[in-house]
Amino acid sequence: MAAPSSSASSQASLSTPLLIDSHVHVWAADPKHPFAAGADVPAGVDASVERLLELMAANGVPRTVLIQVIHYKWDNSYLAEVLKQYPDKFHGVARVDPLDPAAPDHLVELTRQGFRGVRLSPSATADGDWIDGPLMHPLWSRCEQLKVPMTLLTPTTRLSTIAALIERYPDLTVVIDHMADAPLDQPDQIKSLLTLARYPNVFVKISHLWSLSKQAYPFVDSFDLLKSVYDAFGPKRLMWGTDHPVCLPYTSYARAVALYRDRLDFMPQADREEIWHGTVQRVWPFGL
Repeated sequence: MAAPSSSASSQASLSTPLLIDSHVHVWAADPKHPFAAGADVPAGVDASVERLLELMAANGVPRTVLIQVIHYKWDNSYLAEVLKQYPDKFHGVARVDPLDPAAPDHLVELTRQGFRGVRLSPSATADGDWIDGPLMHPLWSRCEQLKVPMTLLTPTTRLSTIAALIERYPDLTVVIDHMADAPLDQPDQIKSLLTLARYPNVFVKISHLWSLSKQAYPFVDSFDLLKSVYDAFGPKRLMWGTDHPVCLPYTSYARAVALYRDRLDFMPQADREEIWHGTVQRVWPFGL
């Protein structure tokens, strides 16, 4: 039998791409792992790891990066159990209290438990001013020493402060979640995200199109921003993510996967493959 042509091989690769989801949350109503006081947990949502594994299998996603959900606040124990139970399926990103001077030491223990990153979430209001405070430097320094990627859920208004931290810790991998939720109608805020492209250690998740868009699926009005981020950072510093189950009010997991699998056709195939799996493999390597 003749070997398949290069065009046939290319088509096969496109139809069954390797997909690694960079952003999913899991939680469960489990008395062993109670939610934090005041947690606003969506009712009727199955966010268990078992349900996630079903969805991954049905949609051709063999590996996923799990992000500690805010419902547990600083208690990462449920996610630690998931990582221990399914070490070949998941990597995990923990949360630490940015107002706790012991946070760098807590991070050391979390890495011993198998976590591969830390996430900080500075809000736009005064209660997020800690991102410019004295406790950041010990934490960022420890992340740099441990080679633990720093993942940031941040509004664009905090990016100038974050840029100063990036400059101080050039060997630390920094990941900006959800394109910093840059508003589509505010070019100055988008520019503050794009200027971070000058730092080679900064990566961006091109997720949350559904949140930014004013339109229904496939959120076409958000693609100008996506293309601007693509042009600025290049495919080797971009990764996709569903943000399941947070995405569910807007779109299903299956459609979120399809959005990035099928709608990036303005890019060459090689660039799509970087976004599908190459970038996340550089930041959070899986043994594939």
